[in-house]
Order: sequence, then C-alpha cells, then structure tokens
Amino acid sequence: MVASGIPPSTPRQTSCRAPQVFHRSFGNGPRPVLAVHCSLAHSGAWRGVAEVLAGDITLTAFDMLSHGRSPDWDRQGNYQLLNMQAGLSLLTAPVDLAGHSFGATVALRMAMARPDLVRSLTLIEPVLFAAAQDEDPAAFAELEAASQPAEAAWASGDRERTTRLFNRMWGTGEPKWTDLPAPARAAMVRAMPVVMASRAVLHSDANGTLAPGALDTVTMPVQILTGAASPPVIPAIARSLCRRLGAAHTEVPDAGHMLPITHPAETAALLRQFWRMH
Repeated sequence: MVASGIPPSTPRQTSCRAPQVFHRSFGNGPRPVLAVHCSLAHSGAWRGVAEVLAGDITLTAFDMLSHGRSPDWDRQGNYQLLNMQAGLSLLTAPVDLAGHSFGATVALRMAMARPDLVRSLTLIEPVLFAAAQDEDPAAFAELEAASQPAEAAWASGDRERTTRLFNRMWGTGEPKWTDLPAPARAAMVRAMPVVMASRAVLHSDANGTLAPGALDTVTMPVQILTGAASPPVIPAIARSLCRRLGAAHTEVPDAGHMLPITHPAETAALLRQFWRMH
C-alpha cells in the first residue's frame, strides 16, 4: 500500500463529479494500458514496469487524489469511488487495466462500472481485506491486530507516527523512515488521511464490492499477482477474489507487497504473458 522513496509533488484541491487528476504516459507501444498506483505513492511508481514493456505498450498512470501532483481530497464524497471516476474519465477506448494495492481496489471498481472499457484486469496485491474475513479468519484477525499501533497513533492525532507505522507494515523496509528524503516523508504524511478514511471500505466492504451480484459485470480476463513474502491476509484475499472472478493467481517468489516496484521485470513478464493469452 505504500511506496518508500518515490519523489513527490504537491498541488491542491478540486472537487467535482469526476475529479481532474494528474496523469502521465510511459512507452510508445501499440497496446494501451492504464495503471493505478498504491497508497502513499504516485504514478511514477509504474516507471520500472513500463520501461521493461516500453516497446509493447503505452502505459498511462494517474496520481490518485492527495497523491503526487493531483489535488487533495476535499473530504467530500467516497474516496475510492472518486478515484474510480477520475480513472474512467481518462478512457475513451478499451485498455488493459492494472492496479496495485489500494489502486487494485480502484481498478476493480472501474472494471465493475465500465466493463466495456476494460479489455483485461490485473490486480496486484489487492487490499480488499474484507474478502479475507471468511476465507481465512485467522489471517484477517492477524491483520487487525497488526494495524492497531497505527490506529492508536492516528487516534492520538500523531499523523507522522501513523504514517511511519503504516510504512513499516507495508513498505519494503528500506530505506528506513529516518533515511528517506524529507519531501518523500512529507508526501506520505500528506496522503495518510485518505488511507485512514478508507478503512471501512477495505476492512468492512462499505462500498459493497463483494455484495451478491456486484461483481457479475467483471467478465473480462482477470489475473491476480501477489508476492510470496506478503502477509497471510494477501493470499487469502487472492483466493477469495479468484473464486468470485474466475481469475488466475500467480505468486512471485521472493517478492513482498511492493511487487511492481521491487520486481518490475517479473511483473512485466507476467503482464506480457497474460496479455498474449487474451
């Protein structure tokens, strides 16, 4: 859910039905791809994957609200669904859609809302934790317990400590928080409120992504990619979503939650293979 050490940018707020967000493109290949980054990162997190695939694809990535060069979320409306609308506003023809972590939940909502614009869907380390609650109650309980220190820090009003603890849970562990450049730390602290505001959406499925029939529109090919070293809740989510979506699941050896950033070549190879199959 978090990317350590990716340089940030800072502009502010706009609020409308389909928010205007910053986006950029990588590569000049014939296959159009739209990608959604993880929490506390920005669109540049896809650079490594895009560079490996540069001759095959043109990858467009946007900064979610309160991230990168996009405006801050104004606390009006549903954060996940606002980013869904922002992403859909960039599409005029079908694309291959990919999302990482919270961005994977946004990508899933995009596919649910406009399946006609999604040729294929790749969910990398999706963090729809509610999907694991019945699949593996022990893994879900372990996640809830591990989240308590960050929750307590947030309740006490310490945003920086909350961000540091969240980064420790989901980041790569390197560099250490104190070794990160000050602008990178500030960018992650800036985005932390939207992470906390999304708890009910992720842990309790407040947006009804898993409600009966809600996923029936997701009929395009779907694959789920996870890291073998990720917390147990992640493979539990993957199993649950695979069953619901008829998706293929690939686990990448020696990788953790930050798979597309730490293992761009492996991620790119799996994307290329999936697209060639479909």
